[in-house]
Amino acid sequence: MLVHRSTVGVVVQAPAKLNLFFEVLGKRRDGYHEIETLMVPIGLSDTLSFEEDSGGQIVFECLGTCPEDATVGVPAIRETNPTTLPVGDENLVVRAVDLIRRRAGVECGAKLRLVKRIPIAAGLGGGSSDAAAALVAANEAWQLGWPRSDLGQLAAELGSDVPFFLADGAAVCRGRGERIEPIETLGTMAFVVVRPPEGLSTAAVYQRCEVPEKPKHVDPILQFLQRGDWVRVGRLLFNRLQPVARELSVWICKLEDALGREDCLGHLMSGSGTCYFGLCRHMRHARRVARRLRAIGVGTTYAVQTSR
Repeated sequence: MLVHRSTVGVVVQAPAKLNLFFEVLGKRRDGYHEIETLMVPIGLSDTLSFEEDSGGQIVFECLGTCPEDATVGVPAIRETNPTTLPVGDENLVVRAVDLIRRRAGVECGAKLRLVKRIPIAAGLGGGSSDAAAALVAANEAWQLGWPRSDLGQLAAELGSDVPFFLADGAAVCRGRGERIEPIETLGTMAFVVVRPPEGLSTAAVYQRCEVPEKPKHVDPILQFLQRGDWVRVGRLLFNRLQPVARELSVWICKLEDALGREDCLGHLMSGSGTCYFGLCRHMRHARRVARRLRAIGVGTTYAVQTSR
């Protein structure tokens, strides 16, 4: 998560993520599921600008939706307040800033401007990343000096995936996602990512997911990941939610077929969907596969690599 000061405030780049492994271990009394997942941040990001406001109000503006056939680095379309993204108190960015303000006893407000590039309802963690970026930006702009561990506690209150984006790298996440085990520096991985024309409700996917009698574990894929053996990693990509998502959206089957015809090392749905990705040998390979997928019209396509 890149942070820098501008002439008026703080700007944070909030990355998307991919789940290379996702297992459901059980149902919890709090209504969540116990999971074990391996996530990596990728070079597709939203941009959050934070400007201190002496008036005490938290004002949020969102610009941009994902353009068709997008390429990383292409500016987002300037569409103010897209209807699919909440912009009031229910927005996760606003909730994050309000939460840290109340806990820190800060009286001033903030003007927040989000340039949205990460697709919504796609399994890429865009909303969670934006919330983590908001905590980081507020901490920097208001000069609170809170360590990441304290920010992590607030992040866990906001959502299951939010703490991951404070880790600044790949991590294994457990519990409902809030227990983070960072992974040491890895080699760069290249992916092609496709966002089909429709999304999926995370709640709907989890509601239909059944806990397996013998869950899979992350250790095998983690070992090959740390060795940089992308071929073996590709063979071990796994997502327990994918069969359920396949029942809820015809696009999962279409993307399975489309990526299965490409020469990727492996392919998988990310999170609760509907974004689907293929692990590639390098960025040239990812761009080549992305061009072919764009030609058959399966959705918005990105060629990306892992980031910090």
